[in-house]
Amino acid sequence: MMEVVFDDLLCFVFPYAEHLIDLDHGFDFLDKELGEMYPEPDKASDTRFVDKLVKVHLLDGREEWVLVHIEVQGHPDPKFPERMFRYFYRILDKYQTPVTALAIFTGQDGKDMPTRYTYKFLGTSLKYKYNARCITSYSNEMLMKSSNPFALVILAAKMALLSEKIPEVELMDRKLLIVRLLFRKGFSKRKIAAVFTFLNNYILFEHEETNRIFEKQLDQITGKTHTMDIFEQLAEIRAQEARELTRTEERENTVKRLLTDTEFSTEKIASLANTSIATVEKIRENLH
Repeated sequence: MMEVVFDDLLCFVFPYAEHLIDLDHGFDFLDKELGEMYPEPDKASDTRFVDKLVKVHLLDGREEWVLVHIEVQGHPDPKFPERMFRYFYRILDKYQTPVTALAIFTGQDGKDMPTRYTYKFLGTSLKYKYNARCITSYSNEMLMKSSNPFALVILAAKMALLSEKIPEVELMDRKLLIVRLLFRKGFSKRKIAAVFTFLNNYILFEHEETNRIFEKQLDQITGKTHTMDIFEQLAEIRAQEARELTRTEERENTVKRLLTDTEFSTEKIASLANTSIATVEKIRENLH
C-alpha cells in the first residue's frame, strides 16, 4: 500500500513536496540496500515496524533519499532514536547523499515517542532530529475532508486502535464509511485497490456474521462489478511488481556480466543495460 500511495504520503506529511519533488517521475524503493546497511538477523518475525528507503527525484534533476519508518505498535522505545540515527549516518556515509527521515507512529502512545537522538561525552555532543508524525494528532474530520488518499490510510489506522473498544457493529459502520469516501473522492483504480486492501486487511471482524453483512453492504455501495474490479486491479498491481522485480534482476545480471567480461566504461555499460550510472557504480563496488 505504502509504495502505491507514496507520492500521497509525501504530500500529506510535507505540504510543499509537489513544489520540490518530481512526483511523476516515480520512486526507487531500496529495500535491499537498506537491509545490507542494517542487517537484523535476530529481528523477531512479529516485529511491528517497517522501514523503507526511497530514492526520489527533485524537479531540478537532483536525486535525494527519504527514509520512512512506520512504527505500528507505537510504544515508547528508548533505543528507537539511536536506531534512526544509525540509519542516517550509514546511508550518509555509504552513499554520500542527502537524506531526510520520517517516523510515523500508529499506536495510542505515539505522541510520547521520541523525535530526536542526543549524545554527549567529555565535551563531544550530538543532536539528531528527525521528522515524526503520530496518527492520533489528526482529527477524523480533517482526514475525511482531505482529498489525499493517504488521509484515508491514517483514518483506517486510527480506527484500528478502536477495534477492541467499540462494538463490532459500530466498527463495521466506520469501515463502510471509509469505503464510501474512497469511492466518492475520484481516486485512481490503482490507489483505490491499494487503500481498500489495506483497510480490509487491517480492520478485521471477529464474527463471520459481521463479515457477511459487511460484504453485502460493500456490494451495495460499489456494485458487485466494481468490487471485483478492485481485486482485479490489485492482482494487476502484484503482477506488475513481479515483472519489475524480474526486470531489475535481469539488468543487474547484465551489468555484472559486462563488468566482469568487458572493459567498457561505466557510461557504456549503463547504456547497454538500460540502467543508471549510479547503479553500475554500486554493483561494481559490491563486486569488489
